[in-house]
Amino acid sequence: MSASSVKQRREFLKATIWQQVDFSRTDQHRGVAPPPLEAPAPPEAKRITLAAPGSWQNVRVVGVETAIRRRESHRQYSAAPLEMDELSFLLWATQGIRARIDAATALRTVPSAGARHALETHLCALNVNQLEPAIYRYLPVRHQLVLEHSIPQLGRRLAAGAFEQQFLAEAAAVFVWAAVPYRMEWRYGAAAHKLIALDAGHVCQNLYLACEAIGAGCCAVAAYHQQRMDELLGLDGDEEFTIYMAAVGKL
Repeated sequence: MSASSVKQRREFLKATIWQQVDFSRTDQHRGVAPPPLEAPAPPEAKRITLAAPGSWQNVRVVGVETAIRRRESHRQYSAAPLEMDELSFLLWATQGIRARIDAATALRTVPSAGARHALETHLCALNVNQLEPAIYRYLPVRHQLVLEHSIPQLGRRLAAGAFEQQFLAEAAAVFVWAAVPYRMEWRYGAAAHKLIALDAGHVCQNLYLACEAIGAGCCAVAAYHQQRMDELLGLDGDEEFTIYMAAVGKL
């Protein structure tokens, strides 16, 4: 990689963009209606209502210090499945809604610049009790899953989409977060993109810590084949695309 290319990529990590963007030209400033909190789901699609926050039976009380101290990446999992209420807890912990501000704004369990939350959670269920192996999407407004795709050999396809990292195929579930850039661009224009990357980190750290409360392990994955993962999830690769992944399995 050339020195100029390295310099250009390092600039993305800096805050100089805030001095360059004319925020009077963002869609928010121009009075354009904000995008919705979550992508719409087909009305005929199968939906699964998840256990309500606070009703989980298999979630232990773990102190914050203990969870942080124990947090590490795990790539080996037992054959035990995730239970549905454990999955419900993990989804809520990573993208759950705590309060609605208005039709297009909500406070969630993770921070996000301007409460824009420009991520969608696609869940690849591989070994979850009472849940057909398939790709689902989390609908945080109603705390539901919607079935997106039933794909043969899903675990194998996931590993192939992440440069043959085989532990993905052995996980109970793989969380795949997809960026929806316009949700952030609506408010921040060209300054949006670093913010989305930061938000993905907030979400994944919550997943790591939440796993400590259910006896599960987690491993984040940033190395994946962009086109293969987007195609697996049925994303267009422009208005929505894969940005981060994490495998979860019982220990």
